[in-house]
Amino acid sequence: MAELHLTSSDIRDALRTVKDPDLGKDLVTLNMVKDVRIVGSAVTVGIELTTPACPMKDVIRKDIERAIAEQAKRVGASAPKITVEFTAQVRVAATKSASNPLPQVKHVIAVGAGKGGVGKSTVSVNLAVGLARMGARVGLLDGDIYGPSAPTMLGLDELTGAIRNEMLIPFEVHGIRAITIGKLVDPDKALIWRGPMAHGAFKQLALQTEWGELDYLIVDLPPGTGDVPLTLAQLLPLSGAVVVCTPQRVAQDDARRAVRMFQQLGVHVLGVVENMSYFVGDDGKTYDIFGRGGAEIMARTMNLPYLGAIPIHMDLRRNSDEGTPLKNWQGNPTLASELDGVCSRVASQISIATIQGGLIQPTLSVTG
Repeated sequence: MAELHLTSSDIRDALRTVKDPDLGKDLVTLNMVKDVRIVGSAVTVGIELTTPACPMKDVIRKDIERAIAEQAKRVGASAPKITVEFTAQVRVAATKSASNPLPQVKHVIAVGAGKGGVGKSTVSVNLAVGLARMGARVGLLDGDIYGPSAPTMLGLDELTGAIRNEMLIPFEVHGIRAITIGKLVDPDKALIWRGPMAHGAFKQLALQTEWGELDYLIVDLPPGTGDVPLTLAQLLPLSGAVVVCTPQRVAQDDARRAVRMFQQLGVHVLGVVENMSYFVGDDGKTYDIFGRGGAEIMARTMNLPYLGAIPIHMDLRRNSDEGTPLKNWQGNPTLASELDGVCSRVASQISIATIQGGLIQPTLSVTG
């Protein structure tokens, strides 16, 4: 008697039982099944993730393998050899504004904080570089026009900016595209901006930069709840905001105000990152200098996702000062793991927010 093999219809029926753990819908409904190939008992399934930073890839793979194996038993087919091939395509929401002034940028993500000194720029830079390492096309807009950190943290001091057709050309460093007011003014000049000036400077950086096609544009905001966040919310359709907080109570109080500001502006808060969460000494002992977990508690009480913790680490400080952020993934594995975790959770929250807005395949609109 001839050996019975699974059909393409059998495979798709099996995949209808597999849900993306973050998005809560099955792979067929989400249009993530891009290819099904069957050669004898060998089955290859092509799955297109909604972000290259998907944290649930291994879970999805195991669920697919289990579902197809169970389908084979159900229909009496021989046990298949299953291969799952992943690709990724960042999608946009069906509700995305048609009047978006940056049509080639799929998601704009604000990174804010209620107060200065909590490491907002550190989170912004490493979020951008980390997402790019995972395969996304990423831009970083250093929107902290009062105290830009990108020139130092990205090692831009020796680089010269360029303009083409009255558009700023972003620096291409560490796998990302970046622009900062710090490279457009005298580095020793005090940046004193009144409201309209701040609005104009930020608008120029955002709209007069030749970003090209990006999956994510990370915007590092000035601390507090002033003019620039308001300008950003009015200027661009934000996919969401990340709020950075250190563990201690006084930082939480200010972070709450930042959360309420974004919510009042109608910006979806993707979650909270706890920076300077803990310190690991040379003896391997962990020290909770600022009271580890405070930001996580704040996130829970405000019903917000907790996006992870970033430790106080000598390598992180050194690499920030030297403008070599990629080295954060080449040294201490704990630091690299924490950074990757934050990047994956941010990407996951963007995908969830996009699903809630109605997923569509990205389309490229070019104005000229």
